[in-house]
Amino acid sequence: MSATATHRRQDALLIQEAQAEALVHDPGCILRLLADADQTDGALTANRSTFRVGADGAPPHFHTGATELFFVLSGALQVLVDDQVKILRAGDTLVVPPYVPHAFAAPQGHEADVLFVFAPGRERFEYYRLLDRLHSGEATLQEILDTQERFDNHYVESPAWRAARTV
Repeated sequence: MSATATHRRQDALLIQEAQAEALVHDPGCILRLLADADQTDGALTANRSTFRVGADGAPPHFHTGATELFFVLSGALQVLVDDQVKILRAGDTLVVPPYVPHAFAAPQGHEADVLFVFAPGRERFEYYRLLDRLHSGEATLQEILDTQERFDNHYVESPAWRAARTV
């Protein structure tokens, strides 16, 4: 049997910056939707977030079915990993496996431009759109909380993160 007979070939996916959907209602961040699971045959989900100085990102949470990669394109990113808070700088990569609590934000005095990749992919674009609607007043926090299983985004408490973000 040839390789083409046993494997389904998928076309390459190109997302040009001008064509990426940008979510802009969060006053601290512009989130660009790059590739969702339905576009990558489940291989990955990717987005790019540009945070304003000191802006909050995601609160403490974990995923059960995906590893999340962070790549800091520019600036600095404050991250929680388990119960430790660290600062990532341009060029740094962080890989967070399933079940590890994490959070992220731009540290005080810094902007951040970050590429996020989830593997394997799971459709998350609707989650990001729901967050955007929350920021524009068209959705509620309860709607976000009700989607934790659907989007594999499970929120947790973190005294370490709370302390780091209130400094």
